[in-house]
Amino acid sequence: MPRPVLATIDLSALRHNLAVVRRHAPLSRVFAVIKANAYGHGLARAARAFAAAEGYALLELEAAVELREAGYRQRVLLLEGFFEARELPVFTQHRIAAVVHSRDQLRMLQQLPADAGLDVFIKINTGMNRLGFSPAEFSDALRALKSNPGVARITLMTHFANADEPRGVDSQMEVFDRLANGEELPRSLANSAAIFRYPDTHCDWVRPGIMLYGCSPFAEQTGTEIGLKPAMTLESQIIAIRELKRGDAVGYGGLFTAEHDTRVGVVACGYADGYPRHAPTGTPVMVEGRMTRTLGRVSMDMLCADLSDIPEARTGSRVVLWGEGVPVEHVAAAAGTVGYELLCALAPRVQIVET
Repeated sequence: MPRPVLATIDLSALRHNLAVVRRHAPLSRVFAVIKANAYGHGLARAARAFAAAEGYALLELEAAVELREAGYRQRVLLLEGFFEARELPVFTQHRIAAVVHSRDQLRMLQQLPADAGLDVFIKINTGMNRLGFSPAEFSDALRALKSNPGVARITLMTHFANADEPRGVDSQMEVFDRLANGEELPRSLANSAAIFRYPDTHCDWVRPGIMLYGCSPFAEQTGTEIGLKPAMTLESQIIAIRELKRGDAVGYGGLFTAEHDTRVGVVACGYADGYPRHAPTGTPVMVEGRMTRTLGRVSMDMLCADLSDIPEARTGSRVVLWGEGVPVEHVAAAAGTVGYELLCALAPRVQIVET
């Protein structure tokens, strides 16, 4: 029999979350962000669930080609664009749009044939300071794209650094609006957080990512609290039970020492499955439908759960690590990270089941 660790992917939850995007941004078209193997949910699986979106946004050229070969005709956008000029024929052959964010890419685009018809999204660095043309570079970059006969549609784009925080988007929008003033071109600005909080940023295209998978972009709220449904539930089973006496330790390093007699369940899940190694004692976990906590250090293939108040727990009892009843945001917060990382880190060895 296979190990009992499995991830259930709820396709109806994915579709529900896309509908939430529509409710918040009813006048915008949607690029469903499916990078990083659709945040761990599976590229092909997510593409099916998000088939009602007008486009897909991702990073990997091979994955974009896979979408085209699977028959998807929506717009496909590569969020880091192309890395070498030799990739450009693949973009044009498969009608893949590219984010253009650097002078190097502008030079590569000079090799485009006049009939290439490449769609581009010119990225403006309005304050994120990762990718994008600076305000001083923008006008020349846009002029170069407009004068390139191989370039077809041009969309203006930026990315928000603080849409999920009190600082918000005002300073970046001020820069963007100043540069875009007078340009009658489509715009793509809003990420998940901005979709919820800043309607003025929705424009022509929105780019929801984490919200599509049921995880909140906000540190102070879970996805469920803002109307989303978690699409991934990671679960396993109790494979052994230990009765600790006061003073007994459990796991590597003995990081948990029992202050009183404690019943411990050994769970078949560890960091090699994608569970965060740094999740400390007290991280929430559900056993037999009841909330409890982890104990001690997470190891490669196992972790321990406190069964002291769950007398009905036994070998074979179901354990939910995150998802159904256990918000991934709470697990991530306990481990000092974000839900994005946990979803993306799901290991290939974990069995996946669709519902």
